[in-house]
Amino acid sequence: MTKGAENKRQGMKSSNGAGTVRIRFLGTGDNFGSGGRLQACIHVDAGVSRFLIDCGASSLIAMKRAGISSAGIDAILISHLHGDHFGGIPFFILDAQLISRREVPLVIAGPPGLTQRVREAMEVFYPGSSGIERKFAVEYVEMIEDE
Repeated sequence: MTKGAENKRQGMKSSNGAGTVRIRFLGTGDNFGSGGRLQACIHVDAGVSRFLIDCGASSLIAMKRAGISSAGIDAILISHLHGDHFGGIPFFILDAQLISRREVPLVIAGPPGLTQRVREAMEVFYPGSSGIERKFAVEYVEMIEDE
């Protein structure tokens, strides 16, 4: 294995030399699962912080296959509000509450309208689930371009 390939496999050194950042593409498929690929989900492990970039409807399946617990994710960053990019959040939140027994806050950040769309999706999939009390807080951050 070449040195470059080994660095890609093990993660990339941060520019300040403080640690390693590991990026794993858990899902790179389209909204139809073409070719058997799972929907958008990128796991970033920066040592002190772990987050997802996008959380498509099949993301929890991909995370479980990779041995990643919903309790170990600090934040979810959503690029846009199509189901193949945010549709896994209701499943993630319920897994965090009922399976992995999460107790630390979760930040979910994305475009304007994120909070309402996630709550609506939760209610469609599991009526009453958006309003139940959890052992962890969910903080929604709606980002506005140029701010």
